Amino acid sequence: MAQRNRLLLKVSGEAFGSSDGRGAIGEEAVDRIAREIVVGVRKADSQVALVVGGGNFLRGRDAASGHRDRLTADHMGMLATVLNGLALRSALEHNGVEARVLSAVRIDPMGEYFVPRHAIQHLEAGRILVLVGGTGLPYFSTDSTAALRALEINSTRLLKGTGVRGIFSADPRKDPNASFFDELTFDEFLRRDLKVIDATAASLCRDHDLPIEVFDMTQEGNITRAICGERLGTLLSKGTG
Repeated sequence: MAQRNRLLLKVSGEAFGSSDGRGAIGEEAVDRIAREIVVGVRKADSQVALVVGGGNFLRGRDAASGHRDRLTADHMGMLATVLNGLALRSALEHNGVEARVLSAVRIDPMGEYFVPRHAIQHLEAGRILVLVGGTGLPYFSTDSTAALRALEINSTRLLKGTGVRGIFSADPRKDPNASFFDELTFDEFLRRDLKVIDATAASLCRDHDLPIEVFDMTQEGNITRAICGERLGTLLSKGTG
């Protein structure tokens, strides 16, 4: 049975980057993310799993080139999420909570292999999960991973942290006239061909009636507020129709 206070947070890989651009992983950035997660978990008494991206290193779809096929590029992207996940686990434990890295690809002894039943046992024991390696398969984004893992662990909420307020009609960093959406149905989102979440993830959540909340995780305190249930950005859902 789904747990009322169990949620999955997708953490954008770009959020791990250093502010000065000198390193792919910034210690201050990772510590802030971990600290806000820990505060949120304690305030909301929530069971939390995290899916981390690898975009601060590379994106599989973008890393493919004339001399590098998509399969290889996606495998590189999976490894990038492992690096971020290990850094985040360390920061979470530094902030006083137990955390486990669970991977879709075997990375013994750095982390455990992801098995849904074992993941749920960790959550029920009060541990935060850091889920890495994507789905373990090429051609699937970490958005799709987040949707899949949220369903596998019986999460009732899926949060996606980004670098903007939520979902807009266009990229607000490029188009100042882009319109913000407070709420959207999955069908509207897919029909408009918006790109904040990939279509596979949106379709999977629509088919299983799992709402997605998209919010700006770069704003100080927003991760804590989102974990505690505050609406910050855009709600994607099946709607009433």
